[in-house]
This record gives sequence, structure tokens and C-alpha cells, in this order.
Amino acid sequence: MHRIAHAISALPDNPALSARTVINGVAAVCDPLGGLYLPDLDILVVSDLHLEKGSAFARRGMMLPPYDTLATLRILDAVIARHNPKTVISLGDNFHDRVGSALMPELFRGMIETMARGRDWVWINGNHDPDGTVSLPGSCTDELHHAGLIFRHEPSLNASAGEIAGHLHPAATVRRREKYMRRACFATDGRRLIMPAFGVTTGGLDLRHQAMRGLFDHQTLVAHMLGRDRIYSVRFANLLG
Repeated sequence: MHRIAHAISALPDNPALSARTVINGVAAVCDPLGGLYLPDLDILVVSDLHLEKGSAFARRGMMLPPYDTLATLRILDAVIARHNPKTVISLGDNFHDRVGSALMPELFRGMIETMARGRDWVWINGNHDPDGTVSLPGSCTDELHHAGLIFRHEPSLNASAGEIAGHLHPAATVRRREKYMRRACFATDGRRLIMPAFGVTTGGLDLRHQAMRGLFDHQTLVAHMLGRDRIYSVRFANLLG
């Protein structure tokens, strides 16, 4: 809930301290709002928006605060305004269930249409929304190969270098000034990068979790952790288990 309030009140005006990295020779900027900007390609990547999660839960009789889609889209609008990319790629689980995009209120549909105006938009299909989007700008696909990079939802142990994926919602924990700080993170060893979940009501999976096993070279793995207005880059060896 903290990220929702922060997004609605302050994010667009906060200065950002990003982190620069390279994935398979392609320069990338990790933005503290949760987007990955590839300046040489003029592409902005986000992942796991999980739009309409509150509505999906309500359809099942479970109540969540109904502000998740608005808050997520406002953060997305802020990161798009910051980088003004030619192309936006959203790496799957764009909606929390199969019917989310079809049932989304016109207000939110209009926000996406405004953000997409004048740029290309690619929706990667995820496990929550394998059928793609309904009546939204852009194209849908299971994965995209471009400029030595592979954009897909779920990371693959057999993937060649250059994979940028989501799905696992990576998070990391460090100790700072006698306090423990756990944050969502971009996780990369230079060969592949796994994106943090962008949706405001998504959880996180620790980089030491079994699901992460075999995906990274721990000698070069860095967690670029999302702070309130900056990125904290921490090597895997310095993270808490």
C-alpha cells in the first residue's frame, strides 16, 4: 500500500538516480520506477503489471483496495514521460487474469491509449494472460527477438545470452544502518536480466529462492534494488540469505 500512496502523491516530481548495466552487449538503464530503458534501441521494458488485480480478486469474492490499476498506470505514465521511448515492451502478466483487459474500465483504457500514442507497443503474453489483450493499442506475442535480445515472460534455463524476462518478481534483502531493507530488484549477471514486478500489489521472490536456481552466474550477479527515488546496486555475495 505504501507504493500506491507514494505513486499517487510524489513520483513524477522525484529526481531519479538510476543504475546502468549491460545485457549481452546492449546498454540498459534500471529506473527506480521499475522500468528498464535501452537507450541505443529507444525501448522501455516493464513487466508484470498485473492490471485489474483488485477486480480479478473481487470476482472471486476476495476484496482488495480498488486502486491498483490507477496507481500502476500512473507510475507507468511517469516512467514513459521520463524516457519518451519509441517502443514500450510489457513482458507478460500485463493483466491479472484472462478477462482483465476486456473488462477494464474505459478510464484506464484511455490512459493506456494516451501513453501509447505515437509509439510502438508490444504486449508479451504471460501465464496469467496467455490470450493477449482486447481492444488495446499495440501487438501481442509470446516472445520477441530483437537486436541480440530475447524478450519473454518466463525465463528459460536453456535461453541463449540476451534474455530479458519477468515472471519471478525478484527481490533482495540487505542490512543497512542496523536495519534490514528488502526491495524488488532488477537481477542481472550481464548475460540475462529478470525484471522486477511493476504492479503495485505484486509480491517478490528472493534471489536465493529455489526458483532462481541455475538462472545466473552468482559471481557476476547484481541486484539493482528499487528505493524510493534511486537504485541501490548490490552484488549477490553481499545480499542476506
